[in-house]
Amino acid sequence: MSVVIVGAGQGGFQTAAALRTEGYSGTITLLGDEPHLPYQRPPLSKGFLLGKQDLESATLRPAKYYQDQRIDLLTGERAARIDRESRQVILKSGAKIPYDHVVLATGAGVRRLPDPSFLYLRGRDDAAELKDRLDRAGSVVVIGGGFIGLEVAASARSLGKDVTVVEVQSRLMARGVAPIVSDFFRDLHIKYGVRILLGSGEIPAGADLVVAGIGVAPNVELAREAGLAVADGIAVDDHLRTSDPKIFAIGDCACHRSRRLESVQNAVDQAKCAAANIAGKNEPYHAVPWFWTDQFDVKLQMAGLSGGADRVVLRGAAPKFSAFYFSNGRLIAVDSINRPRDHILARKLLNTSPELTLEQAADESFDLKSLP
Repeated sequence: MSVVIVGAGQGGFQTAAALRTEGYSGTITLLGDEPHLPYQRPPLSKGFLLGKQDLESATLRPAKYYQDQRIDLLTGERAARIDRESRQVILKSGAKIPYDHVVLATGAGVRRLPDPSFLYLRGRDDAAELKDRLDRAGSVVVIGGGFIGLEVAASARSLGKDVTVVEVQSRLMARGVAPIVSDFFRDLHIKYGVRILLGSGEIPAGADLVVAGIGVAPNVELAREAGLAVADGIAVDDHLRTSDPKIFAIGDCACHRSRRLESVQNAVDQAKCAAANIAGKNEPYHAVPWFWTDQFDVKLQMAGLSGGADRVVLRGAAPKFSAFYFSNGRLIAVDSINRPRDHILARKLLNTSPELTLEQAADESFDLKSLP
């Protein structure tokens, strides 16, 4: 028995680790097109840019771990195609790896703008170049007011740089949070001296460095060429199988129930689910999605998906509050700003679908732990 995992990011690594935890005794091959050991991405926009962490500290496990766990880690190798008929993954080098199952953990790539001088932040090498340029820059323009853009802006401003954020939408982080949360983070950045230009695509002239963070696109080319169903990502069923039951897809590249999520925790949870199913279990994927972002001295933690909410109820007040999102009277998501306890409880509540009312959510004297 053999499993080939294409992609050695957080999801690919977690799949390999979870397979061994599940007792899978067959061959595991983990393919990574970068020349580095698998690493975490979140520190790249925060601790590393701020000089508080080196790149090596982001490494998930040392090389010896893969030897001990009998995981064949191939770095600097790219899969060229999947031969489903012969059940082989063909590498660009020409090597052929047989499989019983494939896990596609190919992630996503940054969306790029025409100007070749712009920098982006996705991988370890991007972070190294960005830090080098950032250390020498006096003024920085960040295109994009999403999570990555604002994290880079916060790090750059904390280093004393002159920072401007340009966002074409009318508010920050518009895809993921309510207007009141957007307004809070706009005011936070302004308080620390970041200039925020909303509803604008104009890039101020004269910046020493321009960083673009305008989103990502799922890496689906390998799946498409193999004839797998592809929508906004690689289509998977409730067990994370693609249209070929021998091939799974997880993480940023996977589209589950017509929805694709870009988060570390989603990749980790889906990896564990896929590994369990390869190991012989029959587990549907149903984890509550959660996310986080650190900007200056503020931590925003999000549980659930707020799209489709028709009411937003606040618990607490700035600078420590949570936004509870409801749809037809049912809780669907919670954003917590500097309220980690609310976040932990929110994840439990969303997992059990409690009968929480809007009035209870807004009443700080009501104990959320009292709900079943």
